[in-house]
Amino acid sequence: MAGLPTGSARRAQLSRRLRVPRQVRQLWRRLVSMRTALVLLFLLALASVPGSLLPQRPLNPPKVREYLRTHGAWGRFLDRIGAFDVFGSIWFSAIYLLLFASLIGCLIPRITVYAKALRARPLKAPRNLDRLAENAALGTDLSPDQAADRVSRALRPRWRTAVRAEESGAVAVSAEKGYSREAGNLLFHVSLLAALVLIAGGRMLSYEGTVVTTEGSGFCNRPISYDSFTAGRWVKPDRLADFCVDRLDKFTADYREDGSPARFKADISYSEDLAAESRKGVITVNHPLRLKDNRVYLLDHGYSPTVTITRPGRTPVTDTQAFLPTDTVLTSEGAFKLPGRDATKDDDLGLSAIFAPTAVIDGGVVSSIAPEAANPVLAVLAYTGELNPGGVPQSVYSLDQKQIDSGELTKVGAENLALGQSMTLPDGTVIRFDGYKEWVNLQVSHDPSQTALLIASILMVAGLLGSLAIRRRRLWVRVAPAGPGARSVVSVGGLARNDSGNFSAEFQAIVEELTAVLDADGPPAPAAPAAAEKIGAGKD
Repeated sequence: MAGLPTGSARRAQLSRRLRVPRQVRQLWRRLVSMRTALVLLFLLALASVPGSLLPQRPLNPPKVREYLRTHGAWGRFLDRIGAFDVFGSIWFSAIYLLLFASLIGCLIPRITVYAKALRARPLKAPRNLDRLAENAALGTDLSPDQAADRVSRALRPRWRTAVRAEESGAVAVSAEKGYSREAGNLLFHVSLLAALVLIAGGRMLSYEGTVVTTEGSGFCNRPISYDSFTAGRWVKPDRLADFCVDRLDKFTADYREDGSPARFKADISYSEDLAAESRKGVITVNHPLRLKDNRVYLLDHGYSPTVTITRPGRTPVTDTQAFLPTDTVLTSEGAFKLPGRDATKDDDLGLSAIFAPTAVIDGGVVSSIAPEAANPVLAVLAYTGELNPGGVPQSVYSLDQKQIDSGELTKVGAENLALGQSMTLPDGTVIRFDGYKEWVNLQVSHDPSQTALLIASILMVAGLLGSLAIRRRRLWVRVAPAGPGARSVVSVGGLARNDSGNFSAEFQAIVEELTAVLDADGPPAPAAPAAAEKIGAGKD
């Protein structure tokens, strides 16, 4: 009579019934192998490296723009292959999904096998224990049943044991330990799978917004308040947490003697609710402000010069604009745009300017030698014309260079202004450099999966340590009866399932322990004959 089909045979039968092509079945078997999972895990780690080394557009768009500006063709190539948005690129998603499928495909059978192994009894003792690499022979005056019982009691609970009577009259004790090794291995992979699910789910429920805020101004947690805002598919923009950074009170930057940054600190006032009272907070690098599962990070900083423009016959206008740093000493570029009268064509005034916090002037060219604002100078180029004739959105950090090159904007003045100095244009317009403020680039990040992801990471580490530290061992003890007046023969054999390490010394320690257990109470008293028992009881 043919036996029942095994699990693999049943899967093969099911595939044939479903008419799955052989190549597809082979591809699936390779995909769900642990080796493939490890290779995909390695590729995923390798693919994450560019995300750590290169600026990422979802996190810091200004840094990406700066990288593209300074690296030319190489930067454009990296941008084309998605190196500035690694975790949202197609190739990273492909590795991610393949790893996801591979882990599920190989974990389900392993969990099933492990569950069966937990329910099964330890394996029967091999016929010839002396053929094992580690073996020993002992002697005892105990009967086979008594010796097996003592051995089994001594090994538990460290070992799972099973006592079996053999046809030869011997009694064998089978013992195994180290089941937790596979449990740790499974815990690691299940936690890894959970982490992948949480990362994917977190991206669907997370959002990030970045905003440039100058001292004295603030923003609320609404998409319209941010300079850039990205959100997962399941995020509802009208249901974001209600909090506001009411005001950037002060930004402080400390530098070392060589000009390298030592500490950045942003003092802010914030409200945890739209109706709540304002509170004080501090944000430093790597120490974000946490508000309702949201974190407010400090990403960047720079200067915002202030000018007062007085045009003949009009009300003076004071304006402060954030300038973008162009180097490590915070030489910054920016623009001021002042619309003219509605009915007057080409009456707009635009200022393209460079701000140098510690300025040196060489041949009329301004540059900075330090990031601190020790000697601030504002180099101004003034243009008149129509700043935005088509109404097309423009950068707030610069004038349209095409308009300047084509002559649509006419240069009417240029001068380097120290604090308090002013320049006068041919039409009588006076431009005064009043001072400067500092701006910070803040990022609000919301990811509800982070706590669960931390727990999954801890479980991954615990599972990995367990799978590395715990060793699988098998031990068999067979007690064979001897002839009349002879001691029982105890045969001991051991086997290291994996990571043999110093198993010989471990086995010798077990043998010594068993020897002490078998000889603990000395030879048992011989059983009294029934007649003597009756006499001792005084019945006859």
